[in-house]
Amino acid sequence: MGKKQAGTGPLSRRPDNSAFKQQRLPAWSPSLTAQTVLPTFYILSLVCLFLGIWLLITVENTYELKVDYTNAGTCERCFEMRKHAIHTRTTCTCSVNFYVPKTFSGDVFFYYGLRNFHQNLRRYMDSRDDTQMVGRKNNLKAPSSYCAPFDYDANGVPIAPCGAVANSMFNDSFTVRYYPTKGPEVQVPLYRKGIAWYTDKNVKFRNPPTNNTFTLQQAFEGTIRPLYWQRPVYELDDTDHNNNGFINDDLIVWMREAAFPNFKKLYGVLNRAQGPFTQGLPAGNYSVSIFYNFPVEPFRGQKELVISMVTWFGGQNYFLPIAYLVTSGLILVAAIVLTVVYVKVGKKGKNMEE
Repeated sequence: MGKKQAGTGPLSRRPDNSAFKQQRLPAWSPSLTAQTVLPTFYILSLVCLFLGIWLLITVENTYELKVDYTNAGTCERCFEMRKHAIHTRTTCTCSVNFYVPKTFSGDVFFYYGLRNFHQNLRRYMDSRDDTQMVGRKNNLKAPSSYCAPFDYDANGVPIAPCGAVANSMFNDSFTVRYYPTKGPEVQVPLYRKGIAWYTDKNVKFRNPPTNNTFTLQQAFEGTIRPLYWQRPVYELDDTDHNNNGFINDDLIVWMREAAFPNFKKLYGVLNRAQGPFTQGLPAGNYSVSIFYNFPVEPFRGQKELVISMVTWFGGQNYFLPIAYLVTSGLILVAAIVLTVVYVKVGKKGKNMEE
């Protein structure tokens, strides 16, 4: 026998006669009075105030130092050279001296920072081929049309990695030196690996298959490096062959686009296992030597080296403590206004009688 069809009359769509569907469940309706609302406002204001002060103290104890090297020190010559595309692959080095006023205790992170570089433009963000970046052989030599005009060179050779994001990869490199009051200069040791997200390194970015007889260079045969790169993708790191190709940490960090035009990206972490850096980065005189490759004049930008501590709260960011303090002030003003109204009007508006 077939299933009995439901009725089609006006009662067929009536909900079941249950406490839940007929809204007969026990409910609590708060009675909002001045005695309950006003204390709640004052308590919330105090809570936000204490949180804001606590976070502000935490941020104040998180040191950050920015060294703008766009055209500082001896970098002015390199800045002028990078204005002209004809010098794109001509190497240029410079140095900038700076002073660290306070000791950076604990782990210290080194970033490169860019200003006025809009990575969040829709056309720019789409100009990449994620299937190529996971090492698929078919896409390696047949890049996506989204990469145009950075998909093929003038001779029709496919570019790897393709797209505007990869083509504009930040390619300055730094060597930081410390000058103690006694003794010779010391190079600041940095961990340059392990700076990318785990999921990016192991899931989103993979190299084409290789083996003992088939090298990474052979896997990229038939492709060409991006227009503004000085090295092919399989030679990005000449100190560690396992950090080449699409799994290069610097490339992966760059490919994760920033949301704002002023941003910083991780370059390295202080190696505290040697020299005077076991407790952190000591105060004193420093210099940074730069392989100056990345042009910023076309978009009127600036480049900087950022040195920062990281606490449980993260880096130095005043947004959240200021937001809590402002919220506390607004709630307090609202509470005072309501208190004044309550005092003047009185309970049940008895003071409004003429």
